[in-house]
Amino acid sequence: MKERILEINSYSVQSVINAQNGGAHRVELCDNFPEGGTTPSYATILLAREKIDIQLFVIVRPRGGDFLYSELEYEIMKKDIEICKKLGVDGVVIGILNADGTVDKERTAALVRLARPMGVTFHRAFDMTRDPFEALNDLVETGVDRVLTSGQEGSCIEGKELIRQLVEKSGDRIIIMPGAGLDENNLEDFARYTGAREFHCTARTLIEGKMEYRNPRVSMGGIPDVPEYAVYQVDEDKVRKHAEILKNMDS
Repeated sequence: MKERILEINSYSVQSVINAQNGGAHRVELCDNFPEGGTTPSYATILLAREKIDIQLFVIVRPRGGDFLYSELEYEIMKKDIEICKKLGVDGVVIGILNADGTVDKERTAALVRLARPMGVTFHRAFDMTRDPFEALNDLVETGVDRVLTSGQEGSCIEGKELIRQLVEKSGDRIIIMPGAGLDENNLEDFARYTGAREFHCTARTLIEGKMEYRNPRVSMGGIPDVPEYAVYQVDEDKVRKHAEILKNMDS
């Protein structure tokens, strides 16, 4: 049986480096945490590729919000995939839906063909589909390699029953990769219950900014309940704990 795979969600080049040092098998590189992840800059992708040897997957998402894209946004996604391929990225992470909550099979299949030989993950747009089993079959037809899902709930702990069913139904056709809410305290039990073999984790910590002068009258936006001068970063030690749990399960 294949070893269990740990993918770490990363929002900076430093986080990508920390993920590799902690023992991750793969990273998903994103920008714009408050929006749930959008495509990072050319320079960020380039430097991430230069700094790590493990698999690098890049989210291709032109904006936050829903997953119903205009023709112009679709063209942007295609260009970003071409850039990722030129930069030596191992895979891309995409998600396109129709207005009725089904997978946009035509566009998804076209992006999969464009991406090859890179791998392709369909992200948590899957969790916004009207019927997860219909969506699963549709994605198999498009040629997507894996699906990132929380089981259509706020966290994959809440959605574990659906995830277990998806793992069973997927067989060898497509990989089900749970993500959202997994940590060192629940990872092993969750893995045993669902039968999943790949896992998407954040393993992050909050890093306080080093600015000495701070203007209290101005806010630059940010994440609710997170200090203005702080950012999330992947914690190498947390990644290591996740990786050790999965490694010990395989030994």
